[in-house]
Amino acid sequence: MQAQTRSTPRFRALPIAAFLCVATALATTAAWGAEEQKSAGASEALFIAQILLLLVVGRSFGELLERLGQPAVMGQLIGGVLLGPSLFGWLWPEAQHFIFPADAAQKSMTVAMADLGILMLLLLTGMETDLRLVRRVSAACFSISATGIVLPFACGFGLAQLLPDSLLPRPDQRLVAGLFLGTALSISSVKIVAIVVREMNFMRRDLGQVIVASAIIEDTIGWVVIAMTFGIATSGTLNPMSLLATVGGTILFMVLSLTVGRRIVFVLIRWANDTLRSEYAVITVILIIMGAMALITNFIGVHTVLGAFVAGILVGESPILSDRIESQLRGIITALFMPVFFGMAGLEADLTVLADPTLALLTFGLIIVASVGKFSGAFAGSRLANLSWKEAFAVGSAMNARGSTEVIVATIGLSMNILSHNLFTMIVTMAVATTLMMPPMLRWALSRIPLHPGEKERLERETLDERGFVARLKRLLLVADDSAIGRFTAQLAGLLGGARGMPTTLLPLAARSDPQSAADSHLEALKRGARVSASAAMEGENLSVDHMQFTTRTDRQATAESVAEEARKGYDLMLVGIDRALTPKGAYSKKLDELTSGFDGPLCLVFKGKSKGARVPVLDQGSTILVPVNGTEVSRRAADVALTMARATGANVRALYVQLTGQGSGSGTSLSHRHEEATLKDVSDMAERYGVAVKTDLRTRRAAAETICKEAARGTAVVVMGVTQRSGKDLLLGETAAGVVARCEAPVVLVAAERARRGDTEAEAQRTGKADARDPRAEPSPKEYKPD
Repeated sequence: MQAQTRSTPRFRALPIAAFLCVATALATTAAWGAEEQKSAGASEALFIAQILLLLVVGRSFGELLERLGQPAVMGQLIGGVLLGPSLFGWLWPEAQHFIFPADAAQKSMTVAMADLGILMLLLLTGMETDLRLVRRVSAACFSISATGIVLPFACGFGLAQLLPDSLLPRPDQRLVAGLFLGTALSISSVKIVAIVVREMNFMRRDLGQVIVASAIIEDTIGWVVIAMTFGIATSGTLNPMSLLATVGGTILFMVLSLTVGRRIVFVLIRWANDTLRSEYAVITVILIIMGAMALITNFIGVHTVLGAFVAGILVGESPILSDRIESQLRGIITALFMPVFFGMAGLEADLTVLADPTLALLTFGLIIVASVGKFSGAFAGSRLANLSWKEAFAVGSAMNARGSTEVIVATIGLSMNILSHNLFTMIVTMAVATTLMMPPMLRWALSRIPLHPGEKERLERETLDERGFVARLKRLLLVADDSAIGRFTAQLAGLLGGARGMPTTLLPLAARSDPQSAADSHLEALKRGARVSASAAMEGENLSVDHMQFTTRTDRQATAESVAEEARKGYDLMLVGIDRALTPKGAYSKKLDELTSGFDGPLCLVFKGKSKGARVPVLDQGSTILVPVNGTEVSRRAADVALTMARATGANVRALYVQLTGQGSGSGTSLSHRHEEATLKDVSDMAERYGVAVKTDLRTRRAAAETICKEAARGTAVVVMGVTQRSGKDLLLGETAAGVVARCEAPVVLVAAERARRGDTEAEAQRTGKADARDPRAEPSPKEYKPD
């Protein structure tokens, strides 16, 4: 019975093939029926039929190839090839010529959409380019990229000089054709490489990072070369002054974009997210940025693709860009523009020309030259970087994938009349062949790479770090008055966000002075904490405080309404520090309740100690941070916050296990003991990851609040405690938290999980596309690393 329910990928693909045939027939019939229409709407109907056919065929073949373990983008390209003269035009030429006519006016509609698709694809490619990864593994990847570009580029350039004149539309410009062909052979597809590396669970492995970083460098250099080649081709001759102007303009554009441009792009995205109320305003601003940078590159005489690609890099590095906004933009590109562009590229390829033995032999030779040149260059660079033979073979296999990148390059060359249709078909065939060969070769090579002991330890630490609460934060909101505890809260915000340059917004509450003075005081405390955190951060996370984004709001009084208004802009955590947070009876004050009611996300509330002469905690070498834990997620968050504070200041951490209400002895004693040990072990592992000294204790004979207060009296600088917000109008954090803040002599930091009622906030974020504050409870657990 069980055997009957199983199905192979081939049989699961049968419904796809059936759907493809039916949809193609319907689209063809609809387009054919529009032939009798002589109105102005006839061309629009034909355009819709073309897009429908490209979407259906491209998506269906993409799905089919993905089920067979191949990149889906190749299925979209193959679908376009089959819709062209290679199959559809061969079987039914009248219908193919009608649906895709050679009429310039009709063809310009789909060509314009495909041209826009190129820019959108380059924007997405840039957003997926992680320059931080390049910086982390730059030693090896620059060697691989250098040889991986030079050798295949030389092969392609030399091959162009040997091609017959019939394959070049302008034989007198072999130099430009050589530059294009050399770039086409030397470039790699980051997207396809990253997909296979991620599929093999190698993205965080040392070799996986080297492979992806090398592909990023090659991709970036390739687009710069293509842009400059466009400038040379436009001028028509190789004028030294024109070439110098093109190279100089490109270098100046890159330098300004990666310095001043990065700042401008971030400010624009933050302004759109915080100011505009219309739907998906951030996505509109991103598209405007892409278009503006594309026009700038066109103005300096290079191709618009460079502007779109660099715009994607800058947008992807914006710290305020949420996963929701990125996924929305990726959705429209992959769902519409990608199938249309690759389908149109496939339509231009005519595989029937390969029936000519000469062209078939030249195509086979192009595939051999491209594969050998690319593999040899990457392999040689890997060996120069002291990688093993197995690792070098894996790198060479990965770099041989051209995929979507090569097709884009060839399409640009065809549109510029640098490549002929026959040469374009040869390049597309080579791109498909090398891309389809890469996944099985790379999977085979990666499966034989052993895991080194040091690498295994690093992967385990990173897996533990991904579970951290602080590591998932992206933007902080700080609400504090001008008291000492308020300034300490500002410093705490700097400690939490300084290492990663987290954008922070200040809402100062001036009780006895003007708002601007309070803002200046908080800003200085925030920078001081950020500076300490950044200097003590792990390697690769250091960031200058001057490049961090601090925003102050002194134009309004902080109320529940103003906090809610600010919270709509998307914050992951709100820190609140006010002098009178408690009433004389130990209850939460009306002011604190009012401020927190406007924020539904996680809270970090700071209370001063109850002892006489209580002062602001000083965190330094020798001071102790007490963290009560009980195995819950909220207590783990508190431990993460405490360890982050300790790492930045050099303080020690004491993890105190306190018994949960309802836990007791009896038959469950053994199980409870194992739970206590596992909880303290988890905190110890976290502390080792942060490089912080931690001491663990176990107290289960007293009530939790009494135990915490008693232990805090033994020389504790601050208590960091995780709590859960109860639903309701008032601030309710549980009896244990209320007892601790009311009686504890040491200052207390409560890390409160978000409220249960979040439906309205999430619905608003979904509607507007804002950078929403994420709900960590809804996030899937990070995948554990499993060695082969």
